Amino acid sequence: MAAAGLALVVTAIAAVDARRFVIPDELNALGIVLGLAHAGVTDPWPLEAVPYAVLRGAGLAVAFLALRAGYRRLRGRDGLGLGDVKLAAVAGVWLDWFVVPIAIDIAAVAALAAYGVRQLASGRRMRSSGMLPFGLFFAPAIWVGWVIERWLGSF
Repeated sequence: MAAAGLALVVTAIAAVDARRFVIPDELNALGIVLGLAHAGVTDPWPLEAVPYAVLRGAGLAVAFLALRAGYRRLRGRDGLGLGDVKLAAVAGVWLDWFVVPIAIDIAAVAALAAYGVRQLASGRRMRSSGMLPFGLFFAPAIWVGWVIERWLGSF
């Protein structure tokens, strides 16, 4: 049930972000609530699991917020939206620390590959100012990370 709920939420996030370059707060909130419920129901120590999930989510959101601020300061424009920062909180609630970098890497590589293919197919040059909806790639990567985490945990 948790995998299905997460899959629906990240699919909706990816679809909306692809069209509008916006991640609705309601979908991020739903992802967080489902993740906390999952942690509380499936972990043998729910009184520890839920606060730890909150801490991971907050920590990852703060890291993405710092990345956003650093990029803005360095480049003079936004590189990540606040929806992406909140989506990082969703990732933190659902994923353990060792899987978070895997999900971020999957999203980043997929986004760069999609941008490269799009530019090559259209005959346009690669630009450092090109825009992509990162949530389109990060949201599904969270689900993939969750599946990887479950698969690794089965060993």
